[in-house]
Amino acid sequence: MNREAVPPPSSSAADGSEGRQRQQQQPPEAPETYEDTHVHAVYEAIAPHFSATRHKPWPLVASFLLSRSPGSVGLDVGCGNGKYLPVNPSVHLLGSDRSASLVRLARAERSGEVIVADGLALPYRPSAVDFAICIAVVHHLSTRTRRQDAIAALLRCLRPGPDARALVYVWALEQGASRRGWDEGSEQDTLVPWVMRSKGAPQATYQRYYHLYRKGELEEDVRAAGGTVLESGYEKDNWWVICSR
Repeated sequence: MNREAVPPPSSSAADGSEGRQRQQQQPPEAPETYEDTHVHAVYEAIAPHFSATRHKPWPLVASFLLSRSPGSVGLDVGCGNGKYLPVNPSVHLLGSDRSASLVRLARAERSGEVIVADGLALPYRPSAVDFAICIAVVHHLSTRTRRQDAIAALLRCLRPGPDARALVYVWALEQGASRRGWDEGSEQDTLVPWVMRSKGAPQATYQRYYHLYRKGELEEDVRAAGGTVLESGYEKDNWWVICSR
């Protein structure tokens, strides 16, 4: 298995930013090292290109943010380029991301506080915020224990009680109607190519690790992390959960 700082560009062509080429991924021996190679280093390499494709808020996430009470304080863990930070100007939303390059882009493009932070070791005071979102992040952790630990870290930041809520989104295994073509019989742990085309430079493909969640699995992970599932559903190839402590 390649352990270079950034996975080498692939010579395979793909259709768009996220191609159809996929590889079955065996469980890593060292999850942190594996994620450094196939998640963190990739996002550092593709950050400007990735950010250029991420501007429109997802409707359910926007609805969740707009429903928060004026003056509420919340977290966007794994905020990327910060596209959700300005959705509801009446709340105070703090952003964090593991990628320093994406954090720099978020600071340049958005107003608000954005810091570099690991979702497994969040630097926020426990029981302090009114809400949190974590969109398309947990599925990049390569073991179930680490995915559950990330959800637990998010929940610890919430005030106790059902009115303090977190919204979590992950990619679904059940994507039979999408161009990716995954379904219930597909491998759940996979490498997904990001194809980067830059003017004057050769095409480069970087492999990102994903755990594709089967139906009901996200709810199981929330409960295992000590949370209470309040709502859940499926939207555009993603499973989502709204939960509390």
